[in-house]
Amino acid sequence: MLENLIGSDFPPQVLVFIISALPIVELRGAIPLAINLFHLPWYEALGISIVGNMLPVPFLLLFFESLLKAVNRTEAGRKLSEWFLKRTRERAKTVERYERIGLMLLVAIPLPWTGAWTGSIIAFLLGIRFSRALLSIACGVVIAGAIVVCLWLLGWVGAVIAGVGLSALAVIGLLKT
Repeated sequence: MLENLIGSDFPPQVLVFIISALPIVELRGAIPLAINLFHLPWYEALGISIVGNMLPVPFLLLFFESLLKAVNRTEAGRKLSEWFLKRTRERAKTVERYERIGLMLLVAIPLPWTGAWTGSIIAFLLGIRFSRALLSIACGVVIAGAIVVCLWLLGWVGAVIAGVGLSALAVIGLLKT
């Protein structure tokens, strides 16, 4: 699917936006594509990716239960959702303990199964209020985006510095609210 998108006639900005909204890939895959393949400036890649990655979050927080019911109507859909929810619940332990900060940090770690999609579903499963979940996920997405940009531009050292610094600022900010 990604190959078809990349080979299409869409402008690179639209492709980065679409790719960053996809589950699993999210901005972790969209930013490197934007910088390396499409040669977009890092700040443009980051901005488009953050907006694209956040696009599905409110819908997941509000309508995940309805989506789950629709998917569970078929045997294959039920098995897929059970597998997915089992993996997601494994990630929920940290979030359950620290709630908003845990949710933000889960989303901020730029690894598979830790992005905005997983964070949204965990927030839904744990019953975290919409506004709190949205803010925590947004902070996590911004931190993840900064880490990925620093990783591509500065290497591992830059990514670690960005991750630690931004996470500390976000934790302080969330503790004050």
